[in-house]
Amino acid sequence: MGDLFLVRHGETEWSLSGQHTSFTDLPLTGHGEAQAKSLAPLLSGRTFARVLTSPLGRAVRTAELAGLAGAIPDPDLREWDYGGYEGVTTREIHRTRPDWDLWTDGVPPGPQGHPGESPAEVGSRADRVLARIAPASADGDVVLVAHAHFLRVLTARRLGLPPAEGRLFQLATGTVSRLSTEHGRAVIAEWNMRPDTMS
Repeated sequence: MGDLFLVRHGETEWSLSGQHTSFTDLPLTGHGEAQAKSLAPLLSGRTFARVLTSPLGRAVRTAELAGLAGAIPDPDLREWDYGGYEGVTTREIHRTRPDWDLWTDGVPPGPQGHPGESPAEVGSRADRVLARIAPASADGDVVLVAHAHFLRVLTARRLGLPPAEGRLFQLATGTVSRLSTEHGRAVIAEWNMRPDTMS
């Protein structure tokens, strides 16, 4: 079984400010584009059995700049739908809900077509992605280019944990992480890699 590479898109204005960003399709900042380009050496020289990306522009652009040719958009790789908390920071939410936690409380409904998602609903999407890439994983490594909270949930599910345990895996913009296996069990082999963190 091949490894699973997870690429979080580069920086956007809202990832920098801490605003929840799901369906708002913000472009990468200049720094975000540089982050994406810097990932190319970490991914070059490998042959991937499959490359999938979120359909949102910030992920598609990251895949392009990182040199991941032939990436296929997959709607299930979109970010956690934050519903009524789209564009709002955790600090702002805590002013009226001081004990609020995304991982346990979910989000209120947002505009039409964006009812928000619970951890379990995001987990169901992650499970679908993992099931779809399983045949390709048998042939080699797979890359997913997507978003922080979604990839954290997907990591939890790959490791056999409940979706809400994605809270344990902080994930920075413009990074590559690698999930592998050891003695037949899924493991985290590398996490939050950037060229400047490599020894």
